[in-house]
Amino acid sequence: MRRVKMSRMALRVRFLLLLGLVACGAWAQTGHPGGSGSVYAPPLVFRRAEKLKRGINASEWFAQVYDKRGYTPEHFQAWTTADDIALIKSMGFDHVRLSVNPQPMFNLREPNKIPADYLGYLDAAVKTILDHGLAVVIDLHPESDLKVRLAKDDEFVEQFADFWRALAQHYSTWDADRVFLEILNEPEFTDRYRWLGVQVKLAAAIREGAPAHTIIAAGARWSDDDELVFQEPLHDSNIIYNFHFYEPHIFTHQGANWGAYITGTGCTA
Repeated sequence: MRRVKMSRMALRVRFLLLLGLVACGAWAQTGHPGGSGSVYAPPLVFRRAEKLKRGINASEWFAQVYDKRGYTPEHFQAWTTADDIALIKSMGFDHVRLSVNPQPMFNLREPNKIPADYLGYLDAAVKTILDHGLAVVIDLHPESDLKVRLAKDDEFVEQFADFWRALAQHYSTWDADRVFLEILNEPEFTDRYRWLGVQVKLAAAIREGAPAHTIIAAGARWSDDDELVFQEPLHDSNIIYNFHFYEPHIFTHQGANWGAYITGTGCTA
């Protein structure tokens, strides 16, 4: 059996929360001979969330590419293949979180115009995942400099919203039950109020582009769980909220080569 490239598609513990959505449930009246009864019809988002129970990150494919050659057609076609996706399916996963760095296809002068060739490579990846019976989360996963700019520059937020609207519109005709749109990976916002406003704007842009698709939202400070509790729910019934939890960090990041108290082979004493 071919090995999964674990260094390239790292497993991540992800928690999907359905907050503030219970009220969106409906009691449907069903008629039948001899009387009538009430049946609980769960909201659409709960049904879709059933497809997100066991996921795996597809990292370093369309994001976090640090090879000096960068984001090339050869990289897209060879880094993760149909065989890898088939193996993911065979291992019992039900969805892939496809990390996508928007920067290679984000033109500040015309943020709503995404290069067709780049979209073609991304479409091929999404189609491969769907063709293997998996759901896919299109997770915008930029480098820190873009997130820092979002935290400070209002005009840049508008441009990024235009980009997201165009990308969402592109995927608006794809299977809404299995294609999810994640606003931003780990927002690097220390000002929780600033992130609240930015997320509202980006979610609205995505909804304009893709009226039927489920959006995945998060709290500030790298999708911190405490920050998510602080967040006011978005005024949209088709939202899933997620948070990232790494405590104790010294344990969850053993072997990582970044961060405090971490070495290349394990944690320090």
